[in-house]
Amino acid sequence: MSACLGGRACRYDGSSRGIPLVRELIDCGTAFPICPEVEGGLTTPRPACEIVGGTGVDVLQGQARVINKDGVDVSAEFRKGAEESLKMAKEVGATAAILCERSPSCGVKMIHDGTFCGRLQPGMGVTGAVLALAGIEPISSDDPDLRERVLACRQGDGSSVPGQCH
Repeated sequence: MSACLGGRACRYDGSSRGIPLVRELIDCGTAFPICPEVEGGLTTPRPACEIVGGTGVDVLQGQARVINKDGVDVSAEFRKGAEESLKMAKEVGATAAILCERSPSCGVKMIHDGTFCGRLQPGMGVTGAVLALAGIEPISSDDPDLRERVLACRQGDGSSVPGQCH
C-alpha cells in the first residue's frame, strides 16, 4: 500500500496522509508500505509531479511523461518505482493494494491533469496502472467501502486487500 497512507512522511512535500485503519494493517503485518516515488530514486521532499499528456498507462507506453513542477522529466523514476512496487507485491503474494488517490504514482481513479493548477482528470497513476495490468487490484484510498473491506479482511473472510488475509 502507499506508505504515506500508513503515516510515513514520504509525500512530495514531506508529509503523510495517514489513515488509522491502514496503519493498523501495517502494524499487524497484514500489509506492507511502499512509496513508489522513493523506490524510484526521488527524494523527500521533492518538487510536485504530474502526468502530462495522459495517464499512468500512457506513461508506460511512452505516450505521456511525468514532469515535476521545475519542468524536469521524472518518468523513468516513476516507472522504476512502479516496477519495484510490483516486484514487492509479487514477493508477498499481494492480491490488492490500497493506493493514495490523485497521486501521479498511486492514483486509482483520478490524477492531476498535468497543468499544476489543481485540476483532476480520470485515470490511474503509473504504479496503479502497473499493478492493475499485473492483476493486482488497486483500491483507492477514497473508496467509500475501504473500512468494510479492511475489516472483512481482518476477520479472515478472504476479501481483497493488500497481502494475504490472515
